[in-house]
Amino acid sequence: MTNRVAWAAIALWILTIAAAGLLFVRGSTVPAQDGRTSILLSVGDRDFVFDEMRSLLVAIRDISDGLNRNDTAEVVKAARGVGMAAAHDAAPTLMARLPLDFKRIAMPLHAGFDDLAAAAEHGESSAALAGRLIEQLDRCIGCHAAFRIDIEHRADDVRP
Repeated sequence: MTNRVAWAAIALWILTIAAAGLLFVRGSTVPAQDGRTSILLSVGDRDFVFDEMRSLLVAIRDISDGLNRNDTAEVVKAARGVGMAAAHDAAPTLMARLPLDFKRIAMPLHAGFDDLAAAAEHGESSAALAGRLIEQLDRCIGCHAAFRIDIEHRADDVRP
């Protein structure tokens, strides 16, 4: 009897790990009618992601302003503000709901802003920094072309 319980526990453990791995890769997604992948999130998680996207837009604006005025300190501050340190604010449950392909865009995006800040600190030219910013914008465009974020509706949702 002990062997059966042990084997059942091992099997359950393996199934749990496999399910968690599948969720990490696939996330909570469905195909969207517009050809993109719809990521299904709670209202709170969607708002968190949208707030992060808005902070990226503000940083891009501030970096552009800093480049325009040759203000390296502003470029560095804005870029660092949305670097990898900002990516660590996401809850693990939210990260599990995001598909791997989304994370493959988001993590290099944050790291790219750290790289941009470091390049500015090391005296890279405004033209080269602007090129780096365009690469960051290309990541944003690619992500928005591939994904959309929708509210996950649950069976227990109450609708008027």
